[in-house]
Amino acid sequence: MRDEAIRHASTGEVPLTRRAAREALTTSSALVEEAVRTSPSPSLGGIWVKFAQSESPLAQAPSDVEEPEVVDEPAAPAAEGEPTAAEGGSAAAAGEAPADVEPPSPFESAPADADLPAAPEAPAPIPAPEVPAPAPTSRRAARAAELIADESAASAHHRRPRRLSRLAVVAGLAVGGALLLGSSAAVTAMLTPPRAAMGAAADASPSREARLAAPAPAEALPVPEIDQQPVVADICTIPDFTAALTRGDDEAAVLAAGGGEAFRAAVAEGRAPCVDLRETWRVWAVVNKARPATPLDYRPTGLVLPDGVRNIEGGALRSDAASALTALVAAARDAGVGEVALESAFRSFQTQQETYSRHYAERGEQADQVSARPGHSEHQLGLSADVVACSGGCGTLDDLAATAQGQWLAAHAWELGWIVRYAEGATDVTGYVHEPWHLRYVGRELARAYHDGGWRSLEEFFGLEAAPGYLG
Repeated sequence: MRDEAIRHASTGEVPLTRRAAREALTTSSALVEEAVRTSPSPSLGGIWVKFAQSESPLAQAPSDVEEPEVVDEPAAPAAEGEPTAAEGGSAAAAGEAPADVEPPSPFESAPADADLPAAPEAPAPIPAPEVPAPAPTSRRAARAAELIADESAASAHHRRPRRLSRLAVVAGLAVGGALLLGSSAAVTAMLTPPRAAMGAAADASPSREARLAAPAPAEALPVPEIDQQPVVADICTIPDFTAALTRGDDEAAVLAAGGGEAFRAAVAEGRAPCVDLRETWRVWAVVNKARPATPLDYRPTGLVLPDGVRNIEGGALRSDAASALTALVAAARDAGVGEVALESAFRSFQTQQETYSRHYAERGEQADQVSARPGHSEHQLGLSADVVACSGGCGTLDDLAATAQGQWLAAHAWELGWIVRYAEGATDVTGYVHEPWHLRYVGRELARAYHDGGWRSLEEFFGLEAAPGYLG
């Protein structure tokens, strides 16, 4: 590079780059300084001092930025009377510096008459590879290129802080990510079972193929074992049933048939030819407006007064019904609902005729909805009881439904073998309005089946035709 600078300095060529220009300037300065030091001319020394103190843009420009080659525009011919560069040099040598002439450039050759030491011969230039020189430009274009280069250098200078800030942000994100990953790894390590346990769990867990396989069919829910009696085509073929019928033990006969529901179903389906619901002495007898008692003036045997029951009219019941009423009244008292009294029980054919005549006189044809004609009343069977509630004194039949005793009887009378014979909403079947006080004894087995089946009347219970009115 130094040799190249010397070559440019000696030949007067313009360097191609700022680095080469700086090298040439340094070399030329050294040569001129040496010449001035040894020269007796004070004018040359003054020129050199001015040149050395001047701020050359070449000295300040960065050495690693190349500039395009600048070709000086040809100088205009000197006008007449103006000294030429050679003449100016001669005047400077004589010690008379022209007032209007700028100091000569150190790149210009010294005048021939100057007593300067001969410049050392420059070494032969090293042949450089041929590089196509850029197209010469004007001074204005060269200056623009210099400004662009300065802006590029400034931009590179200002980009460095941005790069540093970006690097700082990236480093911060990396550190944060590392801390996050470390925390996640720590939590995972705490929650993850030991490798041995994982291996055991992996061995115990089913394979992926097994998991993807069709699920095993669900096991059937356990069905409770219920002792069900086989359906008998004719319950009258059951020896125990027929034996109980012969003895007149109706409750035992129902049990022998398989219970209240089995007996009911057999009768309703016609699988009990030996059972006649018209037999008025049976506990399951049905007497209504279409089915009179047999005989019409039927009177049961074994009528008794129920024990432990307040008896307003002194009514009697069949012995089985009387015992059941005693148990019912005691259960109501034990339940804390109060006293239940018997107002009316068995009525003979003659007594029922008097009762119906009284109602008919009061209501006319409407008496059939509240009172039965003689021979069609359940009271004639000795199995029905009209009850009232008592608290010190006793209330009327119509008062019962609103009392605690009436509500308890509606919910629990079936447990002791009693049903409400004329239920609400069954008038079109029974022919009677709702009578919550009229209880009918059918035995515990049939009463349970009646309650569990949600029946409203004995007609529906046994599959009989409705009897809303009398047949003739």
